[in-house]
Amino acid sequence: MQWTAWSLLLTLTCGEALAQACVVHSQAERLDVKVCQQNRNIPEKLFADGFCQPTLAGQKVEVQYVDQCPEGAFGVCSNAQVANMPYRQDIHYYGVATDAAYLKPFCQAQSQGTWLTP
Repeated sequence: MQWTAWSLLLTLTCGEALAQACVVHSQAERLDVKVCQQNRNIPEKLFADGFCQPTLAGQKVEVQYVDQCPEGAFGVCSNAQVANMPYRQDIHYYGVATDAAYLKPFCQAQSQGTWLTP
């Protein structure tokens, strides 16, 4: 029983050490999207080198690493599961609030997350 409590404590402590997020701002001719991905349990290097480095053809992409996502999001997909992987993250959406009409159902159905309106 003590081993289980120690494992849980270690898991929680390691999870807190992952305080890691990235703001991804992509722009194209008639597109301006800004999201922030807050890591929950993705290995740190994989998060930085993979999740925070999108390849979006024909778009200018800027990535900024931060400790946590900035305020001002119109919606957050909390505890979103990464497709076909055991990883979770919180995705903060900035910009056009009416986008919540399709982002919220996607968050809940596809990502199995919880939609939050800050």
